[in-house]
Amino acid sequence: MSGAVLYHGEPNGPSLSVLAALAESGLDIECRPIDLLAGERHTISGSTDSVAMDFAVEGEGPVLVANGEAMSEAVFLAQYFDEAAGGCGLQPNDPYKRWQMLMWCRQATERLSPAVAYLGIFATSQRRLAELDAGTFDTLLASIASEDLRARWQDLRDDRVDAAKVADSKAKVAQFAERVENQLADGRAWLMGDFSIADLETFAWLRPMRSLEADAFAGKGRCSAWMDRVEARPSVQAALARATTDHPERAFAPGPEINRWG
Repeated sequence: MSGAVLYHGEPNGPSLSVLAALAESGLDIECRPIDLLAGERHTISGSTDSVAMDFAVEGEGPVLVANGEAMSEAVFLAQYFDEAAGGCGLQPNDPYKRWQMLMWCRQATERLSPAVAYLGIFATSQRRLAELDAGTFDTLLASIASEDLRARWQDLRDDRVDAAKVADSKAKVAQFAERVENQLADGRAWLMGDFSIADLETFAWLRPMRSLEADAFAGKGRCSAWMDRVEARPSVQAALARATTDHPERAFAPGPEINRWG
């Protein structure tokens, strides 16, 4: 895909799922790593419309710039890669099964990803932001158009942790691991029967929780075995090989806003 560039963070969360989806598609797209925790996502050039970068529901996720258009949101980008490749198997052909997959992904993006991001940023990223001088941080904030996202950055720098959100996030991670465990109870290898975007999106958010929230996976043998299968896929290994740090699973920047409606 001539001229297209995928800007991504360390292979964790949405950057991991998008990099793996790109590898699954076989498309030839340039990948450029950016430092999400330095706010580099908001200073990407080459786009005539910054809405996808500035107001993405996903928060600090990857951005694809193609033909002057910025595109974001991991699930949508994975769909784009699948369809641009003429169908690489990331989406079911059957309309009902595709609806099921998208409903699963919606649960992952609305419940799981905000929880993981909230736990992750305070566990791994707060110190780095706190060490920035005021002028540097103010410049970073000024590059972010979304008021809600700016507030999440400020909360992180100030170490303003909401105990209720922590408890809620821990519960949602455990609930989603349980949901995966139950989904696999009929012996299927993948969440939708065939491998799909649902596997990549769910895995990419659950992966860093295996160390940060180990109790959430206790006694969930099917979930753990499924995670091992996903991680072993060549596309996921290729995505992880793009890491520039020893522990990409600890690379977090402010993510989605926690759903106010539970």
